[in-house]
Amino acid sequence: MTQTINTNLAVQIPTEHAHGFRPNPGLSIRNFNRIAQGGFGDGHNSYAHSMAWYEGKLYVGTTRSNLCMLRLQSAYRNAPFYKWPIECPETLEELDKKIDRRAQIWRYDPIVQRWELAFRSPLISGISGTGMVAREMGYRSMSVFQGASDPKPALYVAGWAPGTAPGGHILRSYDGQTFEALTRPGIFEQPISATRSLTSFRDRMFFSPTARRVAERTGGQANNAGVPTVFESRDPAAQNWIEASEPGFGDPGNLGIFTLFADDERLYAGTFNLSGFQIWASDCIGQAPYKWEKLVDKGAGRGPLNQGVASMASFNGSIYVGSGIQGGGNDRLNKVGPAGAELIRLNPDANWDLVMGERRVVDGKRYEPLSGFQAGFGNLFNGYVWTLTSHNGWLYAGTFDWSVTLRWTDGSEAPPKVVQFFDHLKPEFMIAHASGADLWRSQDGENWMPVTRQGFDNPYNAGIRNLVSTPYGLFVGTANFFGPRVAVRRDSEWSYEDNPRGGLEVWLGANEVAA
Repeated sequence: MTQTINTNLAVQIPTEHAHGFRPNPGLSIRNFNRIAQGGFGDGHNSYAHSMAWYEGKLYVGTTRSNLCMLRLQSAYRNAPFYKWPIECPETLEELDKKIDRRAQIWRYDPIVQRWELAFRSPLISGISGTGMVAREMGYRSMSVFQGASDPKPALYVAGWAPGTAPGGHILRSYDGQTFEALTRPGIFEQPISATRSLTSFRDRMFFSPTARRVAERTGGQANNAGVPTVFESRDPAAQNWIEASEPGFGDPGNLGIFTLFADDERLYAGTFNLSGFQIWASDCIGQAPYKWEKLVDKGAGRGPLNQGVASMASFNGSIYVGSGIQGGGNDRLNKVGPAGAELIRLNPDANWDLVMGERRVVDGKRYEPLSGFQAGFGNLFNGYVWTLTSHNGWLYAGTFDWSVTLRWTDGSEAPPKVVQFFDHLKPEFMIAHASGADLWRSQDGENWMPVTRQGFDNPYNAGIRNLVSTPYGLFVGTANFFGPRVAVRRDSEWSYEDNPRGGLEVWLGANEVAA
């Protein structure tokens, strides 16, 4: 039976779309309405991990129980928490038994303002006798694409398989309700569990593996699939993926290709590299693997603190690139961070500008942040610029802010400067006034103003995970993994209590509504 949710909000077609173009002042927080909350009524729906606009409706792919998965990774087993922030099973096997990890795809119809549960991952036999498990625990990427054998454009979805399942799939749907798995588990008959980068360009679908199945089971590096290669296919249903790049672009330091983005002329690839990300571009003309040009090296001169490319978007003829350090800005596995993210701009003349970040000298040239903001938009806790998109003449940037975790953190062994800082500014004061993801906007790419700096007034909205521009407005999907039960301290005792503010949210922003 199809599950539906009515939003009952006065959100209609903006007049600039209904009656012709009008100058747009950009969206402020008063222009936004929340259209989904609490993980669609299930706090285990932690991430709006993928979003796409397809045939007049918004699709949202969820990933479930993210913070419980994180607890099982070796880098977090000794995390300095008084109490783990949410209630979780103790082992991976218990996680599969006690929590329904089947990822979901929800569909929103803006005409009738209603959500429907369009698809839920099936259960399959797990590996090594683990019983029945979710085939996918998350849907990490979506792209609208028409393959060579497709009768019309289809919605393609990258599934993220749990460590107890054989491997990830790429799914396809023509109607937004029937989703078929096109690929074999692992896509290449390898233990590939996920990709975050389905991207269409020049009548081809491109992607790069992001995670390996063994990472979840062993606590290894989740963003290193061991296959740092861009693949392409003209017909994903035929399973004839070919290498569009050499592994790591010839650099063994490139452990993964974390982000792909295409404009009209070139395909851009941002890498994950412990010495600092690289950015490569190719026109993908000729015979694969193609010739690629390196545009940026060593994290744009910042080194390890610009570990990976988290987001890319085209705006006013340039490519904007948001950085990040895995783990939300503090890579405990590789001991990198904490540090705030940066935003750079790739210009048509092949030079780059520092838009937001730390001033420095690179190859004899001094870079000052054009926005005037230091890293993280001036906030150390903004560990990613997680998503970027243009909408009605403005560029929007969403961050990940991990400061709410200070509520459960024992800082007694932190560096002296950090201890001294929190002697003067208590964590709960910061959480009350500054926690929650940021959403920023700019009309020229240099001057930025906040839409929200507190996760739409919910500190548990730690990340702005996706932004989708549509004729009905700008849709915003959050990452909120603090549900369904969160650790609460009463006097000196900790216990887990229901958290109605936990679970992903979706917001819709529009400048005007039709009368």
